[in-house]
Amino acid sequence: MANLLMSAAGTAVTVVIGVAAAALVVGTVIVHFVRKKQGKGGCGGCAGCSGCSACCSSRPKKKNKEKK
Repeated sequence: MANLLMSAAGTAVTVVIGVAAAALVVGTVIVHFVRKKQGKGGCGGCAGCSGCSACCSSRPKKKNKEKK
């Protein structure tokens, strides 16, 4: 009887860990697409980071509007 309960508890813990990992991946993907839709890059501003050419090339260019 105790062996059966220990087996069920192990399975439940494994399922909880799997669901948490899947939620983490889905949350990361959703945050990525929301930031992309807002026009923000993946690195947070490109201050000369190593992946600047990858993340900043897809960012929309800001147009400087000078008031006269």
